[in-house]
Amino acid sequence: MRNVYAVAVLGLTVALAPACATKKFVRTEVGSVNAKVDTLAGSLEQTQERTRQNETRIAAVDVKAEAAGRSAAEAGTAASAAATNAASATREVDGRLTGRINQAETSARRLIYEVALTEDEGNFTFGDAALPDEAKARLDQMVAQLKADPKGVFIEIEGHTDNVGQSEYNEQLGLERAETVKRYLYAQHQVPLHKINVVSYGEEKPVAPNNTRTGRAQNRRVVVRILS
Repeated sequence: MRNVYAVAVLGLTVALAPACATKKFVRTEVGSVNAKVDTLAGSLEQTQERTRQNETRIAAVDVKAEAAGRSAAEAGTAASAAATNAASATREVDGRLTGRINQAETSARRLIYEVALTEDEGNFTFGDAALPDEAKARLDQMVAQLKADPKGVFIEIEGHTDNVGQSEYNEQLGLERAETVKRYLYAQHQVPLHKINVVSYGEEKPVAPNNTRTGRAQNRRVVVRILS
């Protein structure tokens, strides 16, 4: 009986021994895998953190690049505007100098007669450079006289205004009125442009006091001088 019991215990021991060894192996392998997983998880977190930091740096660089691009565009626009203004100012100065030079050249010529187109005679109105029909009729009459007795004449056209408003505006308005007369003489009567000089005096040369309505109307005028 004892022998049977001993054999049974021995058989159970032999049967349990492999099972214990297997559990220990499994625990060892699981521990190793867990360690590797923890290591990989740590590496992944570090990689994600570096990626986040890089994305932050890239975003900051993009913001600076965009700001630099806007600044460059604004600088380019400002430079273009400055160049345009400089060119416009140069043209204006050149035009005024040309007018003054031509005026000096014509000062030695002899005056044959002159025509004054004033508002008080139904011509140029306040703040306007359009050529009224009354002014056109007077110019037509003047040209008819020129064709009858040309004598190699030269035409000088002066633009004048009253003293209402800024002097710069008045000078420009006087020039526009004189240019309107010049264009009419060329377009309607084919008067050669090289025989016409245009100058604006603005409010500088009034022919009547500017403190009355009648006086201001007389000062708003264009004077056409026929010179030989």
